[in-house]
Amino acid sequence: MSSKTPKGEKLYEGKAKVLYQGTEPGTIIQYFKDDATAFNAQKRGTIAGKGIINNKVTELVMNNLEMIGIPTHFIERLSDREQLIREVEIIPLEVIVRNTVAGTMAKRLGLDEGIRLDRPLIEFSLKDDALGDPLIAEEHILSLDIADEEELSEIFDMTHQINNFLRGMFAGIGIELIDFKLEYGRLYDEEDTGYTIILADEFSPDNCRLWDMKTGEKMDKDRFRRDLGGEVEAYQEVARRLGISLEAEDGRKQ
Repeated sequence: MSSKTPKGEKLYEGKAKVLYQGTEPGTIIQYFKDDATAFNAQKRGTIAGKGIINNKVTELVMNNLEMIGIPTHFIERLSDREQLIREVEIIPLEVIVRNTVAGTMAKRLGLDEGIRLDRPLIEFSLKDDALGDPLIAEEHILSLDIADEEELSEIFDMTHQINNFLRGMFAGIGIELIDFKLEYGRLYDEEDTGYTIILADEFSPDNCRLWDMKTGEKMDKDRFRRDLGGEVEAYQEVARRLGISLEAEDGRKQ
């Protein structure tokens, strides 16, 4: 893997990633930054080495999900901070999976954090930073033609499969998967005659909540959101338990 990957033009820069046109048709290079934001970017900072960890965690999760039949946009990791992905039409929805009450759900409904739900809850929010990514009902999604019934059914099915698998994967390393966010996209075939719904974006401690199963200690971006400190150590511990090397390609330890 080269530390200096040939790239095309910059397509988009978000809060945690930069997207570049790939050198091959239908590909994009996704670069992971150390920038950290919270509360719709009202709070900003950095978590040293976060981009490297998020890149490698996403690689591991995407590869594992592919093995159980979940199609993803991931092709390969190119360097410590870059991965090659398939170009997709992102469906402008954030799919939120909740196994335990935490975060905005607790605040919105006046519930205590830590209440375990009898069954996983899937929520949708409209992917729009300017509006604060508001919650949106399934009926809105259908009425506004954001996705159709068949697409929503596929998304529900894949999301449940992903949740079941990842809960088991994290439980195996002593971590409880509290909640997480997913994004999906439409991957069109070469003739543009059809498409497949596939998992896109990333999976990392940035977009999920991970609690130590013995101590309840938070091991995700809530440490940054809530000024708990120890963000770097928490991200590194998640990577360590997943068996991910923190040696950078230039030999430095992150």
